[in-house]
Amino acid sequence: MKLLLVEDDPSMQATLQRTLSRRGMEVTCCGDGRQALAAWQTGRPDVVMLDLTLPGMDGLQVLEQARRGGLATPVLILTARGTVGDRIIGLNTGADDYLPKPFDLDELEARLRALGRRRAQDAGNTTAAGVHAVGDLRYERDSGAIYHRDEVLELTPRELALMHALMAKPGHAVSKERLFELVFPGEAEVQYEAIEVVVYRLRKKLTHTGVTLMTLRGLGYLLKAAT
Repeated sequence: MKLLLVEDDPSMQATLQRTLSRRGMEVTCCGDGRQALAAWQTGRPDVVMLDLTLPGMDGLQVLEQARRGGLATPVLILTARGTVGDRIIGLNTGADDYLPKPFDLDELEARLRALGRRRAQDAGNTTAAGVHAVGDLRYERDSGAIYHRDEVLELTPRELALMHALMAKPGHAVSKERLFELVFPGEAEVQYEAIEVVVYRLRKKLTHTGVTLMTLRGLGYLLKAAT
């Protein structure tokens, strides 16, 4: 598993790199936010472990820019900021998991491998070229971007997460419950109906693409290309 470790503390970075490398991971390290974003874009890691307090660019800014740029790599936030508010902010920005310091190395490894398995499972649902298509829409798994013909669709992180889920299974309905889990991971305070707001906004952005986001009563949502 290719891991991008973003940690500005040299001692912590060295310890984690040594420990995780011994456990079979290919670890690339960065201690600066801007360098981390560049390494993420070019290195295509399987999982990103991201500290929040970084020089150059805050970890949340790195995450926000990565998600806005279509990078869908699973992210584990690792930080001394252990309050519920910080956790919610991180998850809202697009993180997949959160582990406060201090932590147990066995638990850290287990969480990283769980995220790696999730990415591998998602990749197993793609075509040989790593591309899904519905009508004139195209989802490229490597970059995480959604294209309408040759133009990248401008989507929020939540709209992007919803599109990823729908385009991973073209022609199949995805339940509202599953979409809520993917779009609002771990956000117990968010009302269940919030997924409908994301669907409504996404429908407006798909108006001129020739693809319709349909509601199938009792089944969920489905992307359908115009015939």
